[in-house]
Amino acid sequence: MKIGIIGGGASGLAAAIAAKTEQNEVIIFERENRVGKKILATGNGRCNLSNAGASDKNYHGSDPTFVNGAVRRYWVQQTLDFFSTLGILCKEEENGKIYPYSDTASAVLDVLRRRTAELGVKTICGFDVKCAEKTQVGFEVESYGGEKDVCDRLVIAAGGKASPNLGSNGSGFELLKGFGHRITKLSPSLVQLRTETEVVKKLKGIKVNAGLTLGGNFAEGELLFTDYGLSGPPVFTLSAYLGNEKEIYADIMPEYTYDDIVSMLYERCAYLYNVSLEEFFTGMLNKRVGQALMKFVGISPLSRPASTLCEGEIKKLASTIKAWKFNITGTMSWNNAQVTHGGAVTSEFNSVTMESKLVKGLYACGEVLDIDGDCGGYNLQWAWSSGHLAGIYSAKENKK
Repeated sequence: MKIGIIGGGASGLAAAIAAKTEQNEVIIFERENRVGKKILATGNGRCNLSNAGASDKNYHGSDPTFVNGAVRRYWVQQTLDFFSTLGILCKEEENGKIYPYSDTASAVLDVLRRRTAELGVKTICGFDVKCAEKTQVGFEVESYGGEKDVCDRLVIAAGGKASPNLGSNGSGFELLKGFGHRITKLSPSLVQLRTETEVVKKLKGIKVNAGLTLGGNFAEGELLFTDYGLSGPPVFTLSAYLGNEKEIYADIMPEYTYDDIVSMLYERCAYLYNVSLEEFFTGMLNKRVGQALMKFVGISPLSRPASTLCEGEIKKLASTIKAWKFNITGTMSWNNAQVTHGGAVTSEFNSVTMESKLVKGLYACGEVLDIDGDCGGYNLQWAWSSGHLAGIYSAKENKK
């Protein structure tokens, strides 16, 4: 039996390795000049390949519980065991993030490529699939260059639309549409947020630990101010929840309560009474952040002494420190996004086998499905798991 896999990214490579047996021929159709380019960019080149705490609570989509088919069969521990057999020693860091001990994404790709070669998986690079269709005997795929190939089973692992420079151009969605599958609205996720720039431009390059709230969702971590808006892990995480929300709130002193901060500011007024407001926050907050706070709440002039701060101004400062509002104007482009929010409707696929309920012998895995995870290794875990299941079940004989 011949199994074709469209896409040589994380899920495609996982599917190929799982599907290859002595009885099965496996072939990867990859549009780029080599497989796994996106893997090299993950985790800032370190490859955050999983997360020890991954569960359906870390995923988004019309039905995040779709991932539980994988959670119960091939999840974090099985993934780590798999990479261990390939020679990858892993380590766990803060918030459950799992990296290769070598801190090199290239090592992860190297062992995957080595394993596919050892198994005899055939890889055709530069094969940009134009169309795929079901025939009486299986599936036929055709490239934009006019090349054709046929296979008995077909796995679509073409990724989403995020990071098109690394090979994802949304073609997998169009292929699935051709088979009758519905695709949800698509948007960039794990991406920076654009905001009104009057405040953030002055703070460009500054990082603060912050708790961010978007709608009813919360994330804490390192917030980076940019000339266009906000960036950093908590921003990436909350970008998946963007929807119609137009405001995001930053608590830049999450360790302290509002009352704590009010008391702290009164104390500073007392012992820094002759210090100018321009210098008032020095030693407590980043100087530029402090000055921006003063201007944001309308306190002026900054040349006056701290002793002149009134009760109303102190409470305004404390309120802003705990909930600094930034008006969202959008997100950065697909080129900046790490993953796609949305995809093929999961109710049209079997959550255990990843097989289409519409077309027998057709499978999908990874980012092309309407599943995306938080920042922290969750998306690669979904890629390994869904790819493995698609590969295993596409290789099974006697399908009914």
